Amino acid sequence: MPDRPSPDAVRADHADRPAPLVAATGIVLDARGRILVLTTSYRTGPELPGGTVEDTETAEQGLARELREELGVAAAVGRLLAVDSRPPGPLGRSLIVHVHLVGPLSPQQAAALPVTDGDSTAARWLRPEEACAVLPAPVAARLRAGLAALHTGSFAHLVDGVPQPGSPAGLDPARRAALEHAGALDAASHRASRPKALTAASVLFTSADGRILLVQPAYGRTDRWNLPGGGIDSDLGEIPRAAARREVLEELGLDLAPGRLLAVNWSHKPGRPARIRFLYDGGVLDAPTLARIRLDPTELLQWRTVPPEELPVLVKGALRRQITACLGARESGAGPLELHAGRP
Repeated sequence: MPDRPSPDAVRADHADRPAPLVAATGIVLDARGRILVLTTSYRTGPELPGGTVEDTETAEQGLARELREELGVAAAVGRLLAVDSRPPGPLGRSLIVHVHLVGPLSPQQAAALPVTDGDSTAARWLRPEEACAVLPAPVAARLRAGLAALHTGSFAHLVDGVPQPGSPAGLDPARRAALEHAGALDAASHRASRPKALTAASVLFTSADGRILLVQPAYGRTDRWNLPGGGIDSDLGEIPRAAARREVLEELGLDLAPGRLLAVNWSHKPGRPARIRFLYDGGVLDAPTLARIRLDPTELLQWRTVPPEELPVLVKGALRRQITACLGARESGAGPLELHAGRP
């Protein structure tokens, strides 16, 4: 049996092989959703922060180093949004670009820009459409695909800036439809490129005097109150009714089987996944049951019961409409209702 090559021989062999260059780019956001665009002394046009990965760095490490060197920002490199494979250019080397989310930066970090260390001559915060307008075409294409992946919670597969058939994000819907109708997508690509939806289950509880039980989240918009409930773990085979019961137990410490389904609500914003909420009747909770509520402090800050007329100042309009519709369905025995943003 031939001897296995030594580790040094393997490293030497790998070093001699032609390989693509690897670069890492950051889509750096501020709290207002603006994009950081740099104009540097060593590039001909505007760019996104980032650069070539060096030596034994990972893409994440390389981007973090570039952020420190160019901007003086020690920001965490977030999730991978896109990978773009570019064919050989004037230097004769192909390039693989990893696009990562960075931020949103804190107001203090954002206020420290622009940088004057000699590498970056200008740093501007631009709205996404403004950034795409000023960036070179390949970089703008990368940015658009990365933002699509960010907004849909997905990932973009690019070749020379062009989203590929089956890319979970960035593929133009008209192009996807044309590929589907032509039978040009294999089963895996079809499944990956289809639009996705987020699903949740909530429970409507009231007190004996008709007040509605609301909870204040410990994350996100803490000034917005919600119904008890949360996301459905559909990847684990969880059904909406089981999710509603689990969420009430986790959030409130009450193991209560949900009653009948009052409504299903569909909401959608352009460029985002649709959101589907199943709303169940939790019934009337008496005083001893309310006294047994024990909050999970990692999820909720507090709970309260409120009369229907106070809903407009506590919950966003779409949820208020859902609650109102569900109260009507409960009283009349109608339903389940089909709602769109809370409207029948």
